[in-house]
Amino acid sequence: MNKRLRNIALLAGIGGLWLLSSAFYVLPEGQEALVIRLGAPIDVDQQPGLKLKLPLVDLVQYYDTRLQTLAPPPEQVILGDEKRLEVETYTRYRIANPLRFYQALRTEEQASAQLTQLVGSSLRRELGKVMIHSLLSEDRTRVVALIQHEVAVRARPLGIEVTEVRLHRADLPLETSQAIYDRMKSARQQEAKQLRAQGAQWAQQIQAKADSERTVILSEAQRQNAIIRGEADAEANQILAHAFGKDPKFYKFYRSLQTYRQSLADSGATLVLSPDSALLHDFKNGPAIGKP
Repeated sequence: MNKRLRNIALLAGIGGLWLLSSAFYVLPEGQEALVIRLGAPIDVDQQPGLKLKLPLVDLVQYYDTRLQTLAPPPEQVILGDEKRLEVETYTRYRIANPLRFYQALRTEEQASAQLTQLVGSSLRRELGKVMIHSLLSEDRTRVVALIQHEVAVRARPLGIEVTEVRLHRADLPLETSQAIYDRMKSARQQEAKQLRAQGAQWAQQIQAKADSERTVILSEAQRQNAIIRGEADAEANQILAHAFGKDPKFYKFYRSLQTYRQSLADSGATLVLSPDSALLHDFKNGPAIGKP
């Protein structure tokens, strides 16, 4: 009997300790606790430390109130000019009102899903109004600010404070990028053909101009050559005429030597002449220079 009483007392002591321990809970730094009594939230505790609650009646739900990051998978968005973009975003948020958060979403997993849907719908709505060149200009900041404002307003009734929404990456889909690359390649090839054709035309024009200038230069050189030769011949004739006037016999002898040179140079090894040939006169008699 005493043993049975001791067991009952031991079990009662263990139960009492369990009840006593379940009456306390610890709230860590950076979190808030929502006390739920029989399914209904009754209090929000924001101060960290050791807290007291009713055992078996109160349930404590912890929420991290620090900034959190939501990075959903990329999704395709159709822009205002019918271009498709694969957009990847990230969102910074925190639980600002645990009571509203619990009433609207209950869990953080449900909050991530709901917030992903809000960001996606706002992203498609705003990007569907702009052209692709707007995302490559200063107008991108304005578009992103509109998306952030819309998400923040729609998330506030859920107890969520959205502090930042940004476009982490915005790329063309692979098939669109390939099509654009092919068009760019075709345009560059066409431009290269035009430049080559224009270069060939310029080369022909330069070659024709050079040939024309060459012809003019050669013609002018030939004309100058003819003039100089004519002037030289005239001057030579004047010198010869002057020399003939001073000493006609020497001039006659000089002309005979020139005749010998031309005749003998053009003949073969043997030259047949008659004894009384005028060509042999100077060979027989010698020059008439100084003779009376």
